[in-house]
Amino acid sequence: MSETTARATGRNWGRFALHYIEMIIAMFAGMFLLDLAWSMAGVHVSYATHPEAAYLLMALNMSIGMAVWMRFRGHGWGSTLEMCAAMFAPAVPLFPLLWLGLIDGHGVMIAAHVAMFPAMLAVMLRRLDEFAGCAR
Repeated sequence: MSETTARATGRNWGRFALHYIEMIIAMFAGMFLLDLAWSMAGVHVSYATHPEAAYLLMALNMSIGMAVWMRFRGHGWGSTLEMCAAMFAPAVPLFPLLWLGLIDGHGVMIAAHVAMFPAMLAVMLRRLDEFAGCAR
């Protein structure tokens, strides 16, 4: 896309890519920092014994990290909550496979992590003008 076209549409693809990277960093920061906080508080949920709870807690931790960063960047609640939903949505088709014994807790975690990245990208493409122009 030419610079003239980018100015006409208000879309900045470099900013879009940077925001995607920021979301990944915020997601992992939330996951690691909040997991540490939970551990310090004596809360530990195992993928081996309670895979659903472990996944949901991890998704919550990642969502909090991303939500904090998105709100700091000036994004509204709608796009923030959609991005958080991208952390939980991959589990929907995986939990029944877990319950049927076709996948284990670690398999859920790995498959969900792989699915999160395109889910996050889908949210950003759905709100392309917001993420390519950035709210701030």
